[in-house]
Amino acid sequence: MSLPVVLTVFQGRAGDHNARAIPGAAALGKRLSDMLGLTPIVIGTPEPPLNLGWQRELEMAMPSLRAMAEHYDAVLGSGSVPLTASSRCAVSLATLPPLAKHCPDACVVWFDAHPDLNTPDTTATGYLGGLSLSGPAGLWESGLGAGLRLSNVVLVGARDIDSAEQAVIDAGAVRLVAPGKDFGRRLREAVGGRPVYVHLDCDVLNPGIVPTDYRHEGGLSLADLREACGILAQNEVVGLEIAEFENAWEVGGAPVSPDPILDAVMPLIRKLIH
Repeated sequence: MSLPVVLTVFQGRAGDHNARAIPGAAALGKRLSDMLGLTPIVIGTPEPPLNLGWQRELEMAMPSLRAMAEHYDAVLGSGSVPLTASSRCAVSLATLPPLAKHCPDACVVWFDAHPDLNTPDTTATGYLGGLSLSGPAGLWESGLGAGLRLSNVVLVGARDIDSAEQAVIDAGAVRLVAPGKDFGRRLREAVGGRPVYVHLDCDVLNPGIVPTDYRHEGGLSLADLREACGILAQNEVVGLEIAEFENAWEVGGAPVSPDPILDAVMPLIRKLIH
């Protein structure tokens, strides 16, 4: 018997560069709600992007991120499973510490063009999103908790990697599964039989498939993503968060459907609800 699934839509600030990911998360949440018959819980209120350094962005996002952390703690503490339409990767500063608390053995499978393992001391851009995974892993103090073991992280599809992040990978602290030959086999081996929590940043895909803030060649195809989700669905799935889907290719542009993303992750969604 499956555990109750809680659909959450994050709508607050999270270090946004532009205003397209908040409505993107809303569109994902609406589609998931319609598909699954779940009433979403909305965290945060849309506000304009600031485009400031990580410290000020974190300060301004903190009320919504704290609310998200408390919500996740309650969801996971009740034995429910989170299914989350997120805006930016920085929301993971709030979701992963409660996950580490309640599911300490879960493998966080981080689909992203970037490792997001920079710290305030190593970031070259000052972008809050680039610190999203390092905070929960305790590499710096975010104010939202930590506890995630790097040995429980598998990076998938990362290819825009800064030198400090590469050093963490080269040291063997985290596993990296790059696109290419034997992708599915390498992913299965890296995850093993562990329960999985899946973070999907849509920029893990090749540019041009769906709108995203960052676009880097050499990513996954939708078929690659669906294959990966099918492999991961063979394990226990303790949660799924989808981030960085933007609702249009340009400001004021026509809305873009989230259906291609949701179709690709459908093996995970089916595992959650059945």
